Amino acid sequence: MREGGEILKVFAWLFAFIAGAALADEGTFGPRLVQEEIRIPAGRYSIAATILRPEGAGPFGAVILNHGTPGSASGRASESAELLIHSAAVFARRGYVVVLPLRRGFGATGGDFAEDPGTCANPDYRKGEQAAAEDVMAAYEYARARPYVDGNRMILAGQSAGGIVSMYAAGTRNPQGLVAVLSFAAGRGGNPDFRPGVPCAVEPVARLLESVGKNVKAPVLLHYAENDLYFNAQTSRHWYERFAASGARAEYVLQPAFGRDGHYIFSETLGVRYWLPAVEQFLGKHNVPFERLDAAQPLQAVERLPHVRTDACRNLYRAFLESPGPRAYAVSGDGRCGFAGGLPDAADVAVRECRTNAKEPCTLYAVDADLVWAPDGKGTAYAGGK
Repeated sequence: MREGGEILKVFAWLFAFIAGAALADEGTFGPRLVQEEIRIPAGRYSIAATILRPEGAGPFGAVILNHGTPGSASGRASESAELLIHSAAVFARRGYVVVLPLRRGFGATGGDFAEDPGTCANPDYRKGEQAAAEDVMAAYEYARARPYVDGNRMILAGQSAGGIVSMYAAGTRNPQGLVAVLSFAAGRGGNPDFRPGVPCAVEPVARLLESVGKNVKAPVLLHYAENDLYFNAQTSRHWYERFAASGARAEYVLQPAFGRDGHYIFSETLGVRYWLPAVEQFLGKHNVPFERLDAAQPLQAVERLPHVRTDACRNLYRAFLESPGPRAYAVSGDGRCGFAGGLPDAADVAVRECRTNAKEPCTLYAVDADLVWAPDGKGTAYAGGK
């Protein structure tokens, strides 16, 4: 235990879980990461939070990464930074301190749920967002005060309800040092079991965003997938248009359908192949430093992939670089590819995936942190993939 109840861990690779069991470390890309579990003072209560940061003195930029809101009390009680920790690692490996606060009524923070907007027929979203923003800003100011944080390079980010509160806090609190807002699958009122894709009270959320958009000084990215079962494309575009019409510098990105429910494109491992290029482009456009991890070493350079000609395979390789190990990536002579991560038999699975559409033989290109493909195209002998 450290002073203030902080628990410190140093990871060569952040984590890998499959079916609830931790897998062995299989190499790393980028800087070593430090994880801390802390409590952040917030007036009469404190907030449980996880900090994930690059090892070193910095100063680093910081991302306050905000979780969504499960519909049940049991879901809120089990909320954990673990659900977004893999996404947090993408930012940390690029030189950002990531703070993942648990707001009141969630997980280890406990206490009463402070964000309840009331009934769907007459919701008070502003009251709920004000309470959520209190906790988000407590984490924001805590991060700015850390000696290893550059207080003039701050980002608010979040998924679902966490995306909405990030936008709300940016528009009502005028956070010092804020350079960007990243809002993934942002919204309130969704229920895929009863109204797939169509949330209740669409207009109250639109009015809320319209009211705060004129005061948001930092650029905002709103990122969704076509098959979001909480907020369909018509709804999310409507919210974006109302937000942007009020004066916000906002950009709307709608990705192709992802998995069974595109609402989780940001939190699921393979989703990085879609959202990471969008974030890189957005931050680059606004001159916010965000280095490409795949440009540092030969193994990590997407441009060096043999035979690959499509953006789909290039982006899948980006997912390989971000994936927990064991991981593997395979290519074929006719430009097809396959990937697997976080699996004991990743090499087998990657080759099998490649063979699904390939007309020529598939060969492993990279396994964990090793480049195994040979310039003659024959690669490392492979006995698996039956």
